[in-house]
Amino acid sequence: MQERKPRQIARELALLSLSQLPISPKKLEKIPQEQLVSKLVLAAVRTLRSEVQDTLDNAAGELQRSHDRLLTSQTRATDLNTARTMLKEAVVYTQTAINKLAAAVEFPELIQLANQDREVREYAKDIIITVNENRNTIDEQISTALVDWQVTRLAHIDRDILRIAVTEMKYLQVPNSVAINEAVELAKRYSEEDSHRFINGVLRRVTEQRKIASTL
Repeated sequence: MQERKPRQIARELALLSLSQLPISPKKLEKIPQEQLVSKLVLAAVRTLRSEVQDTLDNAAGELQRSHDRLLTSQTRATDLNTARTMLKEAVVYTQTAINKLAAAVEFPELIQLANQDREVREYAKDIIITVNENRNTIDEQISTALVDWQVTRLAHIDRDILRIAVTEMKYLQVPNSVAINEAVELAKRYSEEDSHRFINGVLRRVTEQRKIASTL
């Protein structure tokens, strides 16, 4: 695994565990420090397992639809092109699942680093608590930067990447460029093939809107 800084590891733990942990900040704050890493890792594993399963299910669905289209077609060009597109989609889904499994292989080292470094634990906890304390405000800011889309319709991994980035920029004094770059890297690692471009675009609109708001 390429050497990563404590905050990069913390972001990754926060991202993968965010949807599986208590939404109430008070409940999270009550978790003893010695149990925190195990809670984060267990939640992260559950999230990753669910993500991989959903992605493989999508790949299997595309393969089945492609197979059915070929069986029922009369070798028309449109049917063949449709089947070819479905096969390409299946390949993309499969590659995404493989990437997520590759990240899971690195978990033992990530766990070790999280156990050894207090900054990892503290920053992951800060992110999760801050996101949950300010979820409505954060989601409103993301919503205003979305074009013809809603936060609730986003893939949950993309939504949480955006939430973490906005949290860092708005509440944790992380420079905009750093928060955006880290969010893009998380998207490349855990989301769909082109999601990092979408994430980058949304966050740049968020920063533009924040600049406008600060001048009013």
